[in-house]
Amino acid sequence: MKQLFLSLLFFSLLFNCSKSDDGITENPYLPNYGFDTQGLINTSLPEYSNLLLPGNAVVKYGYGINGFVLYHIGNGQYTCFELTDPNHTISACSILTVDGIFASCDCSDGNTYEIVTGQPSDGTEGQYTLKPYRMEVGGNIIRVYN
Repeated sequence: MKQLFLSLLFFSLLFNCSKSDDGITENPYLPNYGFDTQGLINTSLPEYSNLLLPGNAVVKYGYGINGFVLYHIGNGQYTCFELTDPNHTISACSILTVDGIFASCDCSDGNTYEIVTGQPSDGTEGQYTLKPYRMEVGGNIIRVYN
């Protein structure tokens, strides 16, 4: 009886799994480039020390597509998003510029997104939110990777 139960449980889990971890449709505009900042972002270094205070962000270019913005929400929690407008093909105008908690593109529609949640601001055209990146926080080291 126990084996039957475990077999049923195993098969139900197997057939209920999806290809996507989060059910989000893959964005056709943004490719998945692998990268890893392991050991690079150290909040004890002056370049990253403002990440110790909530409400501060660091922009890092050269990773992902056009770089990423790492934002300290507070209480040791961070968000990290790609700096490419998720609702445009990759171009010079689709690179996002961070100002406070907003990131905007220079394309004619002027799409704007919140770097806290990744959600588009009112008036932003398109269906996609900012592309999030994975993070691990261990002591003073923040690892960002895809």
